Amino acid sequence: MSRRTLTALFAALVLLPSLAFGQTYTLKLAHLNPQNPFEVASAAMAEVFKSEVEANSNGRIKVELYPNGVLGKEAETMIQVKSGVVQSYISSSGGIAQFYPLIDVTNMPFAFSSYNVGYKVYDGAFGQALAKDIEAKAGFKVLGFGESGGFFAITNSKKPIKSPADMKGIKLRTMALPLHQEIVKALGASPTTVAWAEVYTSLQTGVVDGQMNPISIIAMAKFQEVQKYITLTNHLYAPYVWVINPKFYNDLPADLRAVVSDAARTGILAGRGLSRIIDASDKGLPTLAAKMEVYVPTTAEMKQFRDATMPAARKFMSEKYKQEGEKWVDQFYKAIEQAEKELAGK
Repeated sequence: MSRRTLTALFAALVLLPSLAFGQTYTLKLAHLNPQNPFEVASAAMAEVFKSEVEANSNGRIKVELYPNGVLGKEAETMIQVKSGVVQSYISSSGGIAQFYPLIDVTNMPFAFSSYNVGYKVYDGAFGQALAKDIEAKAGFKVLGFGESGGFFAITNSKKPIKSPADMKGIKLRTMALPLHQEIVKALGASPTTVAWAEVYTSLQTGVVDGQMNPISIIAMAKFQEVQKYITLTNHLYAPYVWVINPKFYNDLPADLRAVVSDAARTGILAGRGLSRIIDASDKGLPTLAAKMEVYVPTTAEMKQFRDATMPAARKFMSEKYKQEGEKWVDQFYKAIEQAEKELAGK
């Protein structure tokens, strides 16, 4: 081998690391809601993620945002993530359920006593185990469990709902989540699955009478324009599941994988913080109360809601998902118990 050839080979070897370092990537991130980061949790998550990734990767990763369901319905967008056409998606529980039905475990009614308990559960060992199972069975890497807006309330256009007895005859919109539908049936109402993009029109035209969502989501969607009554049941706390195409993620250099993971964690914190700010400000309940009749159930009435839904949900998980369902429910409640002890300083 000539000296000239050796010199060229040496130069190429020296250049390879710099070429790898100089490679750039495009990460397309989609979510279901408008890109209003001061009003919508998923928008805040996406905006902060984009800023953190682009800054901390020194421009090696460009993040493109596709909000408001512009790439299609949830199942369609998640299929695009699977195929690598889109790299990442912030999914509702209903969206991920079509690929990983056991996400139902996160929808056990009246499970959380506070937001901090929920954060500890989803950021801790339970969340890590659930993320691992989702990747193994559904083929999505989970970046984290984000804020979907907070505890759920029930709205409707027919009558005040003070107890489960008032739910009879109400057609209530649900996500495509079997456990949500079971909870609604246990309360005496009729569950009707409606895609998110169609909920406002369905409420407006009477296809359904009501729906259930966190206060910040109800305000963001302007449901107060087509609903008369809201009951603050706080019966669910359903997370967003933030997924990314595993091949795209694993093909990134180690330093960029760390950047993406850290940015997702920061984005999740931003979404949670925004939701708590909305809840505490006039953009939350006061905005709804200006046009809706707000009802806070008494302690006795809340017991009726719990008694109607909690045993029914546990029975449903056992019957539908058998031993695996029972295992995840047990792990879920053990994680909640441990989080409550840690927060109490025990």
